[in-house]
Amino acid sequence: MKMRPTMHETPARHRGKSAGFTLLELLVVLAILGLLAAIVGPQVIKYLSSSKTQTATVQVKNIAAGLELFRLDAGRYPTPEEGLDALMKQPAQVPIWNGPYMGQASGLIDPWGNPYRFKAPGDHGEIDVFSYGSDNAVGGTGEAKDVGNW
Repeated sequence: MKMRPTMHETPARHRGKSAGFTLLELLVVLAILGLLAAIVGPQVIKYLSSSKTQTATVQVKNIAAGLELFRLDAGRYPTPEEGLDALMKQPAQVPIWNGPYMGQASGLIDPWGNPYRFKAPGDHGEIDVFSYGSDNAVGGTGEAKDVGNW
């Protein structure tokens, strides 16, 4: 005669509603997720911060190249009154203008939401194109460091 298996011998698929995660198992999973967040989180934030600085560096070079193209057409750099907008819209005093010299006007705004600045003649060369970084103030370190074409 064959005996029926007891509860302890029954496979999990036959136990019905009593199967599930225990509180201890859930706490272990939450602890592991917490450790991963504590280790990975700061690295992700560090990477995002440096990516903004790298983006600003590339944009500064693009703006400087646009200013060079403007100079080739107009025979001069934009005046401080015309500003970097002269790369997107033809100034009234410039008869020969083959712009826009930038792909999008959003390229004239740094990753922190501030407009790029330029100076002609510059302190570091013919023209200076720069951003003051995340703090929008002269100097700084890390993400607040000034980014320029020098």
